[in-house]
Amino acid sequence: MSQTEHSGQSPILTLLRKLEWGVRHAADSMIEGGYRSAFRGRGMEFDQVVKYEFGDDFRDIDWNVTARLGEPYRKKFIEEREVTLTLLFEDSPSLQFGSGQRQKRDALMELAGLLGLLCAINRDRFSIFYVSPEGHKFQEPVRGRNPILHACTRLFSHTAPADGLMPEIPWKRLLHAAPKHSLLLWLGDFPPRENTDFWPALSRRYQVMGFRVDDPWERHLPENISFTAYDPISQSTGILDASNAGQRRAHAEWVARREMAWERLFPNPHNRMSFLTSAPTLESLVSFFRKRSGVKI
Repeated sequence: MSQTEHSGQSPILTLLRKLEWGVRHAADSMIEGGYRSAFRGRGMEFDQVVKYEFGDDFRDIDWNVTARLGEPYRKKFIEEREVTLTLLFEDSPSLQFGSGQRQKRDALMELAGLLGLLCAINRDRFSIFYVSPEGHKFQEPVRGRNPILHACTRLFSHTAPADGLMPEIPWKRLLHAAPKHSLLLWLGDFPPRENTDFWPALSRRYQVMGFRVDDPWERHLPENISFTAYDPISQSTGILDASNAGQRRAHAEWVARREMAWERLFPNPHNRMSFLTSAPTLESLVSFFRKRSGVKI
């Protein structure tokens, strides 16, 4: 994931095509419908009334028109014709951690690729707002398989930040990066922090969702082991003694602060998804879509 765009293009495209195969296979088992239902905003601008077809959301049925015409009709919204998904990828140094086979950054990059490929399958518009300690880059919305693959390739080609500072998100520019009622998917590590003054305005303008990746050790420290850990934020190493009651208490307090900040940003649990680096990313995404669209699993 850390190759330059030129030298890493072929391996990156190979990875994206592998992800695409998985997405298309999952689409046959309902992820596409779950994606559409999950990312259908409620209360979007009304367009017209159309005949209800099997598989449509029954919550959109217009009962007055249905009673008058004697057959089911539903309301159609403009968002159904034009969906713009903006992916905010916050590439913080804290993502460069992994107690298992892959780092958090790799898992989050995979999730970003899956979301982009779902946009391609559903013929939606897709844009990327990449933020790192070195600055930010905005990919204008594109539609179609090849342009979206190219956009994901550029994202995957960014090198991992070497600076230990946290990224500064340009909220004011982000507020005008996409049309009103677009989908804003924020992918990041979400450490404990104060909410930005721009967040309420962003939440009103866009349909916002958060996607966070966790390492298993972040949720639960291993029992009775001591090891040297590297902190990518302070860029220093230290001894973590998991049997030390004080260190375990400090870790539990950090987890609680992080969860509180996460829930303040996304109060609706259906608008936030956290998954483990040890879990298959696509399966975690399918589970999220199904739960959000009201399908029991």
